[in-house]
Amino acid sequence: MDDIVKQAMAKWPNVPACWGWLALDARGNWWLRDAQAQAAGAFTSGLPGAKGSRVEHDKLAQFIARNYLADAQGCWYFQNGPQQVFVELEATPWVWRAQWRDGALHLHAHTGAVLAPAQVQAVLADEQGAVYLHTDQGLGIVHTQDVLDVSQALEQGLLPEPTEVASVLLEKRYGFVRSPAALKAAGQA
Repeated sequence: MDDIVKQAMAKWPNVPACWGWLALDARGNWWLRDAQAQAAGAFTSGLPGAKGSRVEHDKLAQFIARNYLADAQGCWYFQNGPQQVFVELEATPWVWRAQWRDGALHLHAHTGAVLAPAQVQAVLADEQGAVYLHTDQGLGIVHTQDVLDVSQALEQGLLPEPTEVASVLLEKRYGFVRSPAALKAAGQA
């Protein structure tokens, strides 16, 4: 977490949390969801305008990534100064990027965190063909452009054999919440 964020938290300890205004898609992009986007529907609804506006500014995306955390319930949030901005997830809390080069698999998260393939505890595939890696940091979806790189590592025996999983079971099994806003609306957050 950035020092400036820690200082703001100490200075203003009781700032209310923000729900539904930030989202992470399955390709590792951050989305800002103003009131109009939220009124158009859930982030994952596919309805026109519901996604909001993709964060294009690199420094802002990096700031969000550096201050991306989870609470005890498995709700992910961006610590924006003293305020927690809870994140709607299209798929999982992590999006893994993989690159096969020089006979090795190189992994990093959408936040920029680098992973060693040895940190991969499980490889999963769901009913729609999405591939997930369960790592020391948690569960993440493999970016669609990188599935071939993961398959090359599997062929070389560098990753555990994949197992099938129903996508609806991922949240409960791996302890994360796709929609903290829905949890809040239900009075459970």
